Amino acid sequence: MTAQMSPIDTMLDAMYETNRRFRHGAFSVPCPDCHVPAGELCLARRSVHTERRKTYRAGLKDTQLVSLLAAPVP
Repeated sequence: MTAQMSPIDTMLDAMYETNRRFRHGAFSVPCPDCHVPAGELCLARRSVHTERRKTYRAGLKDTQLVSLLAAPVP
């Protein structure tokens, strides 16, 4: 008997593949746990290692949003 994938499994696979392909989020940095390069899925299926997420979040800069009224007009 073949196991069928639920719609949530399909959605997660598509989301991870899109993020991997375009190197978004945690997929923009290499994984320190399983040592895959940036842009590759972690070896743990349907999961991103915690250390990879921490590495990505450590690289984020503190950004401030600029209101549309304060933005310069071209």
